[in-house]
Amino acid sequence: MALVGAVTLTLPATPVHAAPDPDPAAAGETATAGEALTAGEAADPGDTTDPGTADSEDGSPRSLLTRLQDLYRRAEQATEAYNATEEALKAQREKSRDLNLRLARARTRLADGQADAGRLARRQYQGSGAAGLSTYLRMLLSADPQEVLEEGHLLKEAAGSQAAAVARLTGAEKRANGLARQARAALDRQQVLTERRKRQRDAVTGRLKEVEELLATLSDDQLAELGTLEQRGTDDAQGRLLASGELRGTRAPSASGDRAVRYGLRQVGKPYVWGAQGPDSFDCSGLTSQAWSHAGRAIPRTSQEQWRRLPHVPLRALRPGDLVIYFPGATHVAMYLGDGMVVQAPRPGTEIKVSPIASNPLLGAVRPDRDAAALRAYAPPRWH
Repeated sequence: MALVGAVTLTLPATPVHAAPDPDPAAAGETATAGEALTAGEAADPGDTTDPGTADSEDGSPRSLLTRLQDLYRRAEQATEAYNATEEALKAQREKSRDLNLRLARARTRLADGQADAGRLARRQYQGSGAAGLSTYLRMLLSADPQEVLEEGHLLKEAAGSQAAAVARLTGAEKRANGLARQARAALDRQQVLTERRKRQRDAVTGRLKEVEELLATLSDDQLAELGTLEQRGTDDAQGRLLASGELRGTRAPSASGDRAVRYGLRQVGKPYVWGAQGPDSFDCSGLTSQAWSHAGRAIPRTSQEQWRRLPHVPLRALRPGDLVIYFPGATHVAMYLGDGMVVQAPRPGTEIKVSPIASNPLLGAVRPDRDAAALRAYAPPRWH
């Protein structure tokens, strides 16, 4: 995998269409397609080449760059799909454990109820006295009629207790059977997710193998040329975005946003590893989710869920700690630092680093702590 990092390709920003808000009322002020992609104005609006078209096979540096970018994008897309399944599998395992515990308790209660019912039946049988004689006749024949009368009351009470025990037993049996069905269904779902995770893991490794094989065919001069071409595209995109005025200076973050930023910056230099959430390596959403977790706020694990579930904010309102989402499928995420820069885990073969915000095609931005007040005084951390 060393060759994967031989050239740093960070995909200069190009226009994409933002997905609609999942819940406009909950999201508050939203980054629309035009707002989120003012960065797109920084790209060539006529450049609509789709990765993987015939142009990508002509061997030119630009077509090679396009092909590599597409392979990396597909690898990251597969990674985020794997991450989503991994999270679903964790939740399903927890559900299965909970159902099994509840089932065990229900079976214990059922066994206890069966034992109680047996004791009541034996007690009623053993205390029935002269079988076949009514309580009235037994009172007439007994030397102690009061004792017989009290015994009759006890027998009636025992019969009532037995009926209640049978009702409890029936209910316990129904609950145990229902929980058993749920536990079997949960186990089936867990097995489905396990198989899906394996397929997605294989898909990720397959995509990365394609990248490695392509990079292995390139000379050092070609790799250097690709790096230069990519850097030029990023610089142009960043310059046009900044010139547009869409990023309006650096605002103060919230206290938790500041903690998230400082956590992210402490990870700079650590390797990107797909599926990783630290502490020694991260993928893109592993970095952002852990940064906010250490800031005291749990957020979704994957970039797609971060985009779908967190409140959207327009680029003009960005503050440090906000998450910047990339690509039409929301398959990459970085954390905003201010001054048009983000900290991100770019892709396999690279390290966590500080990058221009326009280094990938922008989709929009989200704020994990929309309702938190900004700090009154803020001294940005150094990242240069």
